[in-house]
Amino acid sequence: MPEYPRSLAHLFSLFRSCFTAPTFATFCALCVGFLACVGEHTVTGMLVAARRERSWHHSRAHDFFARARWSPDELGLTLLDFLCQRLLPAGAPLVLAVDDSLFPRSGRKVFGAQLHRDDHVAGGGRQVRFGNSWVVLGLVVTLPFASRALCLPVLFRLWRADPARRGHGKQGHPRKRKPDPAYPSKPELARELVELVAAHHPRRALRVVADGAYAAKGLRGLPRHVDVTTRLLATAALYAPAPPPSGRRGRPPLKGERLRDLKTIADDPDTRFERIAASGSGVPPKLDCHLIDCLWYGVFHTQPVRVLLARAPQRSQGFDIALVTTDATAEAKEIVERYAKRWSIEVSFQDAKQLTGVGEARNRSRPAVERTVPFGFLCQTLVVLWYALNGQAREDVLRRRARAPWYHHKRAPSYQDMLVSLRRALLAVEYPADPLPGRRQREIQEDAHAAMRAAA
Repeated sequence: MPEYPRSLAHLFSLFRSCFTAPTFATFCALCVGFLACVGEHTVTGMLVAARRERSWHHSRAHDFFARARWSPDELGLTLLDFLCQRLLPAGAPLVLAVDDSLFPRSGRKVFGAQLHRDDHVAGGGRQVRFGNSWVVLGLVVTLPFASRALCLPVLFRLWRADPARRGHGKQGHPRKRKPDPAYPSKPELARELVELVAAHHPRRALRVVADGAYAAKGLRGLPRHVDVTTRLLATAALYAPAPPPSGRRGRPPLKGERLRDLKTIADDPDTRFERIAASGSGVPPKLDCHLIDCLWYGVFHTQPVRVLLARAPQRSQGFDIALVTTDATAEAKEIVERYAKRWSIEVSFQDAKQLTGVGEARNRSRPAVERTVPFGFLCQTLVVLWYALNGQAREDVLRRRARAPWYHHKRAPSYQDMLVSLRRALLAVEYPADPLPGRRQREIQEDAHAAMRAAA
């Protein structure tokens, strides 16, 4: 493509300081190629979609991922600054969703690829797949035209299992091995990403939301302006806060008496549940909630936590879900709505794999593997950012409902609508509306209509 839309070129200019001049030109072209590509999003596929296959050697695109000097962390933090500036009120807390996702790969020489258990395969049950597992941190935002919260991925870490710990506890292997710092766990990688944002925004409150797999020691002792909300294990051992000093010799106790298990607390007739009306994706209109201020000593040590037991109004015993937060001042409604925003990162993963094409590249070297997936996720974030600044949400919804009149319940554009809108802007630059005489005009119109149909 000879040029880019001015609106997209403005976003590209944010990253000019992250690259050298030649690498920045390659970055812009590959971003356009990645977003315009409607087939498999390989590196050469990006090159062809960017219309550079005849003017550039394909090694230039491969070298961008394998050898060029640039950092995905620097790109992510630069993009995060602009997202906070344009999409969030000044001084508003940053809601950060953390989770991991598996991207299948094939080939013995792919760096970091190994067997992983994947419970999200169609058909259910435990299934094993070969690929790369990525820990992703995204900024959760609520845009005026969107009907739900959106997660915009910005920071990433490739998780690798410690090869020395494989077969742990089986015959012929030691039963205990010390963890190797060179192979951090997924919660430790999540902590690394959170601390990166906390150091970059030391004066803004950070609200981290994650599923129960990240309720681990890796998130213990974060900075004061960071709190974590996650799902509580039903078997968690909770303790009363530490009693005041008794004046006796010796170290004062770090925790109080152990509390009853969660089911016993919920079944107790004296336990008072408060009815709340919370909002959020998948949240029932009404919930009965009970708050407990305590210590989860095994995970957060001596840091006070607030536990929430929630159940449907028609239930009189037990609970449906237990949540825990390190924000000791949060009310029940805040905790429920904050945790509900976690689902946005799952939707982001689905969009990345099914629509954006993240993880379809076939490179194998370590630098290329560690950069290609973050590059795809950042392109996805750029799509939402571009649409938030330049999209026509009302017109896109009306156009979609006109083409599909049975889709009468559609009220907000989906990520697919945003991606199609950006592709239309790219096509408008490639095929300008200026009239051309004769056969050339008909050929351009035919090519443009074919590309429009493919983009939709």
